[in-house]
Amino acid sequence: MHVKMSIKVRFTRLFSEYSVLMPIHLPTVIVLAAGRSARFRAASGGQDKLQALLDHRSVREHTMAAVQASGLPWHVVESAHTAHIALPGMGDSIATGVRACAQAAGWLILPADLPLVQPATLLAVAQALANHLVAQPTYQGQRGHPVGFAATCGPDLMALTGDQGARAVLQAHAPYALAVEDAGCIHDVDTPEALEAVRRLLARRAEARV
Repeated sequence: MHVKMSIKVRFTRLFSEYSVLMPIHLPTVIVLAAGRSARFRAASGGQDKLQALLDHRSVREHTMAAVQASGLPWHVVESAHTAHIALPGMGDSIATGVRACAQAAGWLILPADLPLVQPATLLAVAQALANHLVAQPTYQGQRGHPVGFAATCGPDLMALTGDQGARAVLQAHAPYALAVEDAGCIHDVDTPEALEAVRRLLARRAEARV
């Protein structure tokens, strides 16, 4: 198991509140980076969407920066981890990641192609697991990522296979809808058009900071 902890000198207010509520038992962020990027490759001449550049950094680097800034433990599921499975899907990736961190207090499932998700959103989902089996952020009514699962969901997550993600677990346990002010939680990069939409959102964020 390769779970890494990022060390922060300064803590955000949200992280401080979270630490008071749950100082030890932190859920682990499972970053899904084993996908084939089939739709993006087909539309972009074969480029891997996680390596596509966004403001001088790759999509994957943006996502990982948010994960590390959250202060939560994390684990990345790479293609090599599912290479032994014939035609692995997202369900296989989730199961592989959860098995690798089976002793975690819970899991936040985060596809690696959400480059603008905010650290505060990850922390808010993690905090929601103190009171809910499953929690999912929503932005203006749209469901996003990461989806958080309490530790009791572990056996169901480890049993996942195929390309339906965690749908079976979500059907068994309706997620708590956690409203957040983070458009990044709903903007993945499945196509070059989606990447352009993310670029526009990033530009608007930059303008708002000026």
